[in-house]
Amino acid sequence: MPSSTLPTQAQVVVVGGGVVGCSIAYHLARLGWQDVVLLERRKLTSGTTWHAAGLIGQLRATQNMTRLAKYSAELYTGLEAETGQATGYKRNGSVTLATNAERFEELKRNASMAKVFGLTVDVIDRAEVARRYPLIRTDDVLGGLWIPSDGQANPIDVTQALARGARSNGARIFEDTTVTRLLHDGTRITGVATEHGDIRAARVVLCAGMWTRELAASVGVNVPLHACEHYYLVTEPVDGVTPDLPVLRDYDACAYYKEDAGKILLGAFEPVARPWGGDGIPEDFCFDELPGDFEHFAPVLEQAIERMPLLEHAGVQTFFCGPESFTPDDRYHLGESPALDGLFVAAGFNSIGIQSAGGVGKVVAEWLRDGHPPADLWEVDVRRNMPFQGNRRYLADRATETLGLLYAMHWPFRQYDSARGVRRTPFHDRWAAAGAAFGELAGWERPNWFAPSGVEPRYAYTWKRQNWFDYSAAEHRAVRDAVGVLDLSSFAEFLVQGSDATRRMNQICANDIDVPVGRIVYTQWLNPRGGIEADVTVCRLSDAAYLVISPPAQQIRDLHWLQRHVRDSTATVTDVSSGQAVLGVMGPNSRALLQSLTHADLSNDAFPFGHFHDIDIGYATVRALRVTYVGELGWELHMPAEFALHVYDTLIQAGPEFGLRPVGMHAMNSLRIEKAYRHWGHDITDEDTPLEAGLNFAVAYDKPGGFIGRDALLAQKQTGVRKRLVQFLLDDPEPLLYHNEPIWRDDALVGYIASAMYGHTLGGAVGLGYVHHAQGVDAAFVREGRYQIEIAGERFPAKASLRPMYDAKGLRIRC
Repeated sequence: MPSSTLPTQAQVVVVGGGVVGCSIAYHLARLGWQDVVLLERRKLTSGTTWHAAGLIGQLRATQNMTRLAKYSAELYTGLEAETGQATGYKRNGSVTLATNAERFEELKRNASMAKVFGLTVDVIDRAEVARRYPLIRTDDVLGGLWIPSDGQANPIDVTQALARGARSNGARIFEDTTVTRLLHDGTRITGVATEHGDIRAARVVLCAGMWTRELAASVGVNVPLHACEHYYLVTEPVDGVTPDLPVLRDYDACAYYKEDAGKILLGAFEPVARPWGGDGIPEDFCFDELPGDFEHFAPVLEQAIERMPLLEHAGVQTFFCGPESFTPDDRYHLGESPALDGLFVAAGFNSIGIQSAGGVGKVVAEWLRDGHPPADLWEVDVRRNMPFQGNRRYLADRATETLGLLYAMHWPFRQYDSARGVRRTPFHDRWAAAGAAFGELAGWERPNWFAPSGVEPRYAYTWKRQNWFDYSAAEHRAVRDAVGVLDLSSFAEFLVQGSDATRRMNQICANDIDVPVGRIVYTQWLNPRGGIEADVTVCRLSDAAYLVISPPAQQIRDLHWLQRHVRDSTATVTDVSSGQAVLGVMGPNSRALLQSLTHADLSNDAFPFGHFHDIDIGYATVRALRVTYVGELGWELHMPAEFALHVYDTLIQAGPEFGLRPVGMHAMNSLRIEKAYRHWGHDITDEDTPLEAGLNFAVAYDKPGGFIGRDALLAQKQTGVRKRLVQFLLDDPEPLLYHNEPIWRDDALVGYIASAMYGHTLGGAVGLGYVHHAQGVDAAFVREGRYQIEIAGERFPAKASLRPMYDAKGLRIRC
């Protein structure tokens, strides 16, 4: 029974009393919310938090994730003084080892990236590693990283401090109170039911750890996560283990080491993990351990003894195995559910819950207060998840891999090995026969590159040129010089219909979509702050019908945005993605190839850029869109899936005369980056405006009725912008750019590369990145600077341009 009477009403109910739930309650109370209720099924920390290792690492893969981790460290620094509750937090720094050249390259790139994020990270040599961590063998160490502001804490004490802080600011916390049901009216959350009574609330936050998936699924909300066994051992006290010993990470040995009251805690993120709890979690689970398997942990221990010889003779005080939640992509779930308004999620923390909790509590509290996220949080947004990812078998199979990926090499272009083949386009087997090496996006199997006959289509990863580089270059040149065919079936398609469709769509779209039937409009969807929520193509099918084409990974997010903004109107939205197949036929020979297969007139006069028509290909009728994402003359052929193979075979049979070649996604990326076409989620996000992103040409300021975000853009036009998206080309043709490389202008750090690929036509690595300047960024500021891009600690001169370096006037796509 709870220790006090349960209220019947609350402003917000937080479900789950681990470190994340307590942090959210703490931050809401700090914001002045006086009616915050936290419910915990058993005792605070009794799920996963209590047995966490408590490492506080701050360097994450992106700027905003690093900001959240940095905030956590800063919060924990003063939490004991604020609340009177000890936290065990100390800044003892961290050392990360590199035992091979590829790992050292990764760490050096991370150190460069950290400069962008405002985090001090030092690249150190073998001697400095040995000085920082004298207990280990270093003869095989090439170097490493030293992060002086990293640290460690006691997870239980941190959670209790957050809970005390929440209570002191008015939040109420009830232990031994299980949420038995989520209450809703079909559209939004209305509260929770517990064994001690119902609580009405317009907002509920699920922070229930490994229980979250099933609780959310009970109301049709998809939160894909699965518990895995996580192992560590704690030695008996060991001479030489002092309180100032840093945290040590040996990624290539899958191990981390932490000082623990004169003992060593050795933890593992092994390559093949053991899922747990797929058939349900025991009802009485509370501060429980799992039986574990020492043989499973033994390989990590054997390597650890090699690294730290004193472990061979140290006694083992504790061998521990406990469950932790992992997600399909190793990124946690955050934000408002697309299926139920007012229901928020903060779960699936992939063993980084302690270091993330402070920042997560802050941004979720601000999100609840303001009605929108305080920063670009797309990489952890719960709306990124596809419906199939809630499948239990899929989650169990993928979880075996994702735990180990925390410490695996974060190779560029790395593909998952597990739980593959979920979504296949109708062309899949044809691509496989043609030598496709498939990559996965949102479950879709897509050809990334094609191996020539006799070559196995398998990635050989490296930070340098990978084994497919030359093959993809040939595909790239085929599109520039002849014609290529690409599988674009993974893109989402939404049908918007109804007498109110035009009015509502024109409010959602920044561009004017009230165009003649048969026209195509490129547009962004903006939020009230002018940030770009989506980057889409809209086709006007009839007076009252539109087709919206959206990137694959944003399918759920964009559908949710669209549905939310056509509510209370006669417009309807239908996701028709699964019924369609799409081929892109792109390149200077595309017109001649297609003209040989159809009676339709494909001349520029009869079929100009930005239009679509139904045309015959073989025995099929397809909708041909004259658009491009590769910067060349071309058409997208949209067709019902049952016609897909016939159309494909017809194209391939006619193709040799015109130099037709299958083209993968890597070549599409290299083609689009040369033309400086934007990629939502990298180059443009909800933090970036069209003015900053160079997309002002796609904004119709004067259209009747205005649009969401118009006022913010008009205000920004008056004040000017403080950042601009710029295209960069390295002078040296050898180095490769990926993302997050620092941009230097006249020896001042002004931004970082958002996305990049090698430009085979331009002859070097090409990147897009924002150039920042507090006093404003105009064309003259960009033009007058001298630029360098930093890669793994070395700076390389680069050209900069606000206009595309390839076909700046767009003549090739309109010929």
